[in-house]
Amino acid sequence: MMKVWTRRDVAKVGLGGVAAVAMGLRVPQIAGAQAPPLEQKDTYVIGYPQTDENNPWRIAQTNSVRSEIEARGWTVEYRNAQESTQQQLADVASLIAARVDAIFLPPREETPLAQAVLQAYQAGIPVFCLDRDVDQNIVQAGEEYVCFIGSDFYQEGARAAEWLARTTGGNAQIIELFGTTGATAAIDRSRGFVDYLAGTYTPANPESATAATPAPPASAFTGMTIIASQTGNFIRDEGRQVFETLYQANPGATAVYAHNDEMALGAIAALEAQGKVPGQDVIVVSVDGSRDALQAIIDGKLGATVECSPFFGPVACDTLVAYAAGEPVPTQIINTDRFFDASNAAEFIDSAY
Repeated sequence: MMKVWTRRDVAKVGLGGVAAVAMGLRVPQIAGAQAPPLEQKDTYVIGYPQTDENNPWRIAQTNSVRSEIEARGWTVEYRNAQESTQQQLADVASLIAARVDAIFLPPREETPLAQAVLQAYQAGIPVFCLDRDVDQNIVQAGEEYVCFIGSDFYQEGARAAEWLARTTGGNAQIIELFGTTGATAAIDRSRGFVDYLAGTYTPANPESATAATPAPPASAFTGMTIIASQTGNFIRDEGRQVFETLYQANPGATAVYAHNDEMALGAIAALEAQGKVPGQDVIVVSVDGSRDALQAIIDGKLGATVECSPFFGPVACDTLVAYAAGEPVPTQIINTDRFFDASNAAEFIDSAY
């Protein structure tokens, strides 16, 4: 079993003491750590170890990153872990061995991939985390890696809860379709949703608050209860199967909160197969803002979806250029995401992925 190193472990023994875990290199102790520098060049070789391409969001993210890298005349070293955390760890190791200039990493799970970030740090390769972050008890943005670029998942969960509470009048029996266990998106989308309904929500990133950021609720929504929760791994068919089982065990459910559109669409298919009318018998809310989801809103089957933009290419490459030039880079770059419901789905469907 792989040793999970923490910042405390590393501070005790120095990064050279974890060389067997990483690349066999000695580097300074973690105290005062700084992300590896990046030389200013006309072209870069970028490692891009994707988690999978099993849903439209991931495919759109991959297309955005790869096309932007190639449009700048850079080279991309692409890997696809196909939903395997162990494979993604191996993919990062192969990119380190290939001595890429930098790594754009969408970590499948927070803790294991923090180990990969530590390996890249020891090898002197800067890492930019895209979409999901890594375990801050092991590595931290601005120190062992450059930054996190992505959405405020906690706020996404709260926005979904705010809409559902308003739409149901504060009364709902909710089935939650959880994303990949251990993934930042799943953890924080659940936390934001639960905290909002419990009346304990406060914005995680007040500096990035906008008019769309939910205000903390005045009190808990005692009439809203999550009666079942299970992972569907962000996959449509798995979400369908999981929801089917949970709904059969909880026929009194009146709402579904899915951590992404794909699982929400799976739940809608399961409801229709059981003769139920999604949007009437059971209200569904989700996250992502895909074209299929916006169409489901137009059709009255999906109530709403919180946007989570997959278009990371331009901001990731711009951030890398700024970092190489020695410009200050924020440790968190938070996307401004929209909210789609019946009032605007038709307006934005043509620009959705």
